[in-house]
Amino acid sequence: MTRTYTPPTRLIALYDAAHRRKFLTRAERDGFLRTAATGLGEVRTLCNVLAYTGCYLTEALELTYDRVDAKRQTLTFESLRKRQAGVWRTVPVPPPLIDLLDEVHNVRERRGRGRYRFLWTWSRTSAWRKVRAVMAQAGIAGPQATSLGLRHGFGVIAVECDVPLTLLQQWMGHTSIEITASYAQTRPYDAQTFAARMWSDRVH
Repeated sequence: MTRTYTPPTRLIALYDAAHRRKFLTRAERDGFLRTAATGLGEVRTLCNVLAYTGCYLTEALELTYDRVDAKRQTLTFESLRKRQAGVWRTVPVPPPLIDLLDEVHNVRERRGRGRYRFLWTWSRTSAWRKVRAVMAQAGIAGPQATSLGLRHGFGVIAVECDVPLTLLQQWMGHTSIEITASYAQTRPYDAQTFAARMWSDRVH
């Protein structure tokens, strides 16, 4: 029988060569969002979308009004890092984020006619600089102080909150569960405690 070759899955590197984090902690994310709340509305909404959905910066910039579902409280992104177009994923977001998007972008009124209208009209470079400026103002420095650091932080925080990896895989648009499992590497586990859950009260 002929076996087909399956290339090894490329795991996500969450630390650089100097073992510095490439993801934001929950405290850093919250500080980042507090700082974003003091700035201009469109910068604040972009920062919140990146933090609460784990999307790539380019995916956020291609978000259109019709993909903001205020009733279901979800955002739908086209997964851009795919071999084919038209791969979509839907991510639930906090109700206050929908309200913020409506306040700044008027998403509820514009949704019906917003198929080709983007929420933000900045170039990727301009948006990247705005996010980095908020990071600097929040006192966040290092490899994690990027939009990708927010995406990685989303994955790490989800694992900390016991979100099933299969669900997190859907939210982040990973092609394999092995990639998603990379985020579990940052969480310490007590093997004895987990094993004890499988034992009966006494040995027979």
